[in-house]
Amino acid sequence: MTHMSSHRDNVKDVHSTFFGAKISRLRSRQKKILPYLYEYLSCLQIQTQVLIFEIRILPSVIFVIVECNNQFVCSLIMLCLQYSRASTVLSAGGIRQQFSLPENIHLSLASADFMRNINEHLGVLNEDPVDLQFNHSGYLFLASEGVAHIMEENYKTQSDAGAKVRLLSASQLKHKFPWINTDGVVLASYGLENEGWLDPWMLLNAFRRKALSMGVIQCHGEVTDFKYSIQVLRNADGEEVTLKSVKSVKVQMPNSLEYQPVECAIVVNAAGAFSGKLTEMLEVGVGYGMNEIPLPVEPRKRFVFVVHCPDGPGLDSPFLIDYSGVYFRREGLGGNYICGASPEESKEPDVGDLEVDHQFFEENVWPSLASRVPAFEKLKVCSSWAGFYDYNTFDQNGIIGLHPNIRNMYLATGFSGHGLQHSPAVGRAVAELILNGKYQTLDLSAFSFRRIMKQEPVMERNIV
Repeated sequence: MTHMSSHRDNVKDVHSTFFGAKISRLRSRQKKILPYLYEYLSCLQIQTQVLIFEIRILPSVIFVIVECNNQFVCSLIMLCLQYSRASTVLSAGGIRQQFSLPENIHLSLASADFMRNINEHLGVLNEDPVDLQFNHSGYLFLASEGVAHIMEENYKTQSDAGAKVRLLSASQLKHKFPWINTDGVVLASYGLENEGWLDPWMLLNAFRRKALSMGVIQCHGEVTDFKYSIQVLRNADGEEVTLKSVKSVKVQMPNSLEYQPVECAIVVNAAGAFSGKLTEMLEVGVGYGMNEIPLPVEPRKRFVFVVHCPDGPGLDSPFLIDYSGVYFRREGLGGNYICGASPEESKEPDVGDLEVDHQFFEENVWPSLASRVPAFEKLKVCSSWAGFYDYNTFDQNGIIGLHPNIRNMYLATGFSGHGLQHSPAVGRAVAELILNGKYQTLDLSAFSFRRIMKQEPVMERNIV
């Protein structure tokens, strides 16, 4: 492509023209405003080097950047006004290695290692240790005759990648978990280690607390507009390509008419279900050729139900995924369980609110739940909530790396339900791209935006 610099050259150029010239002034300003940020934010002109739009756990990007290079001034901008609406804290909190793609398996293994040593990474001096309340009960996938061969193929991929998984026949399954009705089950896959569930809020808050302790500026608000520059080039085929660079972001402060401009050199779009809307603000996804390809991420609403069943599976209950699509796991020690299911594509609920459809439980969840675990015929729904998946409509996999049409925007979105469990490893990967211009620990190039441009989906078969 004529006049186009390589990504590495772009990174060097950003460092030399922005970081080198303004680093002293930015660090001085950060020290001055940090103690008074929340009182005087509407009056300040914030300048930052790495700006992250976030409603999930990607403060891990900031943590790694600050840990590796203390010359960065980082800001964290919340796209939504409260963490209570974030996909992370509204999820079921599961972590598993039972995927079909090696990249996803390695992401889970790396994240599990991070969480196992969580206080080495996220501990803060004079603060309480981080307790993720991790339950090492494993995932249990059930397969019918029609999909048992896929489970066997996935098992080989998982074993080759280093995951500890065991296949169980129907009789072995019944022996290990007597409370399961094995009708229709031909094969089961059970995670032996590094699988289970945790408290999503505890992990999110641990990242946030660590980032703030290292001098990161956090700003709650809603992104409403961008200021950006445009460069029009032609590729080898003579096609016009429009490249954009974000210069600043307009952020509306909560409960206020004030708008806060935030200047930045690098942007990380980790806005989850709403990341596609951010790129739309930059008018990406309009026009023709490369310029007409949108970021294929949209919100999908999912319901989570908490039920009480004193005679349920009990303490040995795994995170069970039935081939019908229904799932459940134990919640605490008092006979409570979390359960849910993904709706059919044609029956996706409206995403205009976070209201719960209780009829969905009656018609789509409870019958399959009671069929698989007869004890669940007698249960009581105690509570429920709804949350958003950042659903990648292209291939239900994460989109990671530099956006080809936005020269200084890195993507970490579209994980379609497994963003929580992969967040530590994805945060490290994005930080490596920003700091070094390439992946150093895990090669996640298969998840780049270019696969969407080439119409080459990378399908994950174990989406829950």
